[in-house]
Amino acid sequence: MTRHTLPSDLIPHWIDGQAAHGGHERAPVFDPAHGRIAREVCLADAALVDRAVASASSAQVAWAATAPQRRARVLFRMKELVERYSLDLARLITREHGKTLPDAQGEVQRGLEVIEFACGIPHLLQGQYSDHVGGGIANWSQRMPLGVVAGITPFNFPFMVPMWMAPVALACGNSFILKPSERDPSPSLLTAELFREAGLPDGVFSVIQGDRVAVDALLAHPEVRAVSFVGSTPVARHIHETASRQGKRAQALGGAKNHMVVMPDADIGQAADALIGAAYGSAGERCMAISVAVAVGDIGDALVEAVRMRAQKLNIGDGEGEGVDMGPVVTAAHRERIVSLIDAGVTEGATLVLDGRRHVVAGHEQGFFLGATLFDHVTPGMRIWREEIFGPVLCVVRAASLAEAITLVNRHEYGNGVSLYTRDGAAAREFGQRIEAGMVGINVPIPVPMAWHSFGGWKQSLFGDLHAYGEEGVRFYTRYKSIMQRWPDSGSRGPEFVMPVN
Repeated sequence: MTRHTLPSDLIPHWIDGQAAHGGHERAPVFDPAHGRIAREVCLADAALVDRAVASASSAQVAWAATAPQRRARVLFRMKELVERYSLDLARLITREHGKTLPDAQGEVQRGLEVIEFACGIPHLLQGQYSDHVGGGIANWSQRMPLGVVAGITPFNFPFMVPMWMAPVALACGNSFILKPSERDPSPSLLTAELFREAGLPDGVFSVIQGDRVAVDALLAHPEVRAVSFVGSTPVARHIHETASRQGKRAQALGGAKNHMVVMPDADIGQAADALIGAAYGSAGERCMAISVAVAVGDIGDALVEAVRMRAQKLNIGDGEGEGVDMGPVVTAAHRERIVSLIDAGVTEGATLVLDGRRHVVAGHEQGFFLGATLFDHVTPGMRIWREEIFGPVLCVVRAASLAEAITLVNRHEYGNGVSLYTRDGAAAREFGQRIEAGMVGINVPIPVPMAWHSFGGWKQSLFGDLHAYGEEGVRFYTRYKSIMQRWPDSGSRGPEFVMPVN
């Protein structure tokens, strides 16, 4: 079933339940498999952001007053619509991001799971009640919406990451303004169309296309109460610091350098298969991608060879092609950045086992493709270990023991996700307790939590106190309120000058 009705040449904003144009300029949106401009996107200015916030603020009052179960019914209908048009969403993702269609369908499914979680909001918003706390007084708590909240999301998951934010925020009674990446903005407009069809009132969900101008306007606007962000660490730090100075609640998820530690007792075939999918899936453009394998003991040579054999057989091409394992990266500029980091790895002395810098796909010679790249004998002083590459590059580091491997991982400034492959329960237990990361996998290469848990890292991978979606998301998008109530008998008791006690 086809639903995509968006303009093919210019991608607009979405304000007050309809498409809106305007802004300070336009930006190109590429088809990365062909290396050509497919359409343009409007970039909002501060005046357009003001217009969106005014619409969102006006609509939020009635939405917050809507019973939670009625808000949940809108999300139930949204769930049905996303299921119906999941292939349309996935195709938009593939054409503008480049990931394979099955991978894009998986992204839609993971976003759908958060919508399903948010459908249970009447239960999640339950407070606590205490009767007769003293002097005929009852005391209860409840969670109140913040008002207008904003989400600033990255190019690598143009549907899933907005769904980490918007369904929970909306279910809690907030209005939500999405500022998606300008590199792949079309999924955001189809999402807005589906929310409207699901029955969400106009203004409760808005889309502001834009760049830093739009971001800074959202951060400065006094009616935007909270900002959620996923992206690089420098921008996450800027978002958190700026929002905090403005008195806003901020949740900013930053960069990652995810390690997978492979113990000598691990099944090499299973570990190599896990590394291939985790390192090269979506061309490495995942915040949970494994970019460093830590080979413990004498397993290193065998592991590198097993990965090399599998990586050189990857089918690289247009993400909509049959049997394609890996598509292009998102832009030519991003491709050149990845190539420059591979160059740095060679210059600094790492062993280049597989070189993907000059990979060409027949019929797509202008596409933004890279082949799988594999480095061995990488050391912590090298840029390719320190920096987030965000491309199809896997680095192998050697460690003599589990303790050395844990120390190595914990030394890194990022603490997003980490994995261990082993058959030893004691090693798994020690690893899980000592490792300094927000998400840990034991024989699971990409430990992305389910929707009823929460997603987030440690150290320079997260700025703010609360993780995304799940119960942490409910806490982020609500404020705690305590209410005490007494219905006195007729007649005045006179003034009370002491603290009430039991």
